[in-house]
Amino acid sequence: MKSFLQKMSGGGKRPPRASGKEIAAAWIGSCIAIGLIALLEKAMTGSGFPLLIGSFGASAVLAFRAANSPLAQPRNMVGGHFLSSLVGVGSGMMIPDATWLAACLAVATAIAVMHISKTLHPPGGATALIAVTGGEGVRQLGWAYAFVPCLSGALILLLVALVVNNIPRHQRWPLFW
Repeated sequence: MKSFLQKMSGGGKRPPRASGKEIAAAWIGSCIAIGLIALLEKAMTGSGFPLLIGSFGASAVLAFRAANSPLAQPRNMVGGHFLSSLVGVGSGMMIPDATWLAACLAVATAIAVMHISKTLHPPGGATALIAVTGGEGVRQLGWAYAFVPCLSGALILLLVALVVNNIPRHQRWPLFW
């Protein structure tokens, strides 16, 4: 038991603090990407499409501050959101009267699908969950939720990350597609 508890103490060194330039680049990139998604949502107000979902905030953290992580690469970001949204919508449609069950199955299945497809992106779990718990507006979108907001928002994040993350001479993004 003691060795089990000792594992929880950490023991490793904390990563170094980000430089001012790294913080500024993350701030600018995430501000532009989320701002563009929000502006597109405002322009489409009459359409009823909620473009700005919470999981995009988490994707922005990965794309603009942890860009070297395998979880932040384009395939993972776009595929993770898109596949997870399909799983979430399907779960919500198959189990409409037991939200708790649809929610836990959506997240667990999205994780499995992302693993199998090599598109693991942690915000994808939230994307699947939002498909089930996001309210009547999201529910009414049905399968369209996978395309707007999930695929379109992920593509906007990707395009902004491609530009912002390649501005510094020493940096190259993505690491792989």
